[in-house]
Amino acid sequence: MGARREVLQRLRATRRAVNHPAPWKSRRHFDDLAERFAQALTAAHGEVWRAADLDEALERLGAFLAEIGASRVIVNHEPPLDGLDFPARWPHIEWFVVGQTPGDLRAFAASADVGISGAQAALAETGTVVVCSGPGRSRLTTLLPPVHVAFVPVARLTVDLFTWVADRRPNPMPANVVFVSGPSKTADIEQTLAVGVHGPTRFIAVLCP
Repeated sequence: MGARREVLQRLRATRRAVNHPAPWKSRRHFDDLAERFAQALTAAHGEVWRAADLDEALERLGAFLAEIGASRVIVNHEPPLDGLDFPARWPHIEWFVVGQTPGDLRAFAASADVGISGAQAALAETGTVVVCSGPGRSRLTTLLPPVHVAFVPVARLTVDLFTWVADRRPNPMPANVVFVSGPSKTADIEQTLAVGVHGPTRFIAVLCP
């Protein structure tokens, strides 16, 4: 322990302030971020709905929930969803609002038909939605139900990962950041693609103002 302590003391004595370089920003450019995002996500087996406003997006969501016969839905309490009363809008569905509904969140998420979240950002280059943890934002909402629907305000579209890190990443960073590029996918050594093995089988990004 004496030698270890001596080494650590020497290291502490030589510490000095370091000026780290600024985050690098790519020079990529897309004329239409929403169109590029939709193309990239669709190519990754995801789905994109484009709505003129939030009301239109919710109408599309209601039709979709009816189409798949959803009976249990978990939703994160985050923008642009936190001002909406989902149980009042669709009372025939059992809802769990993260941070608002009492009960076992994990058990509900595991049996839910759909999980609905917001998005921290969306990366046009790869069709990726950035989902962060935090108050009202449960990772289980986006991981356990077979369908994940993410509401993405178009103002949160950015070019790529480098631009997001340089200009828009939250500070301080949350405990967990997930980059979602379509439904869960994996492949064996022969590259036979399987969808939904480790997470949702469908991923839908709803682009709205």
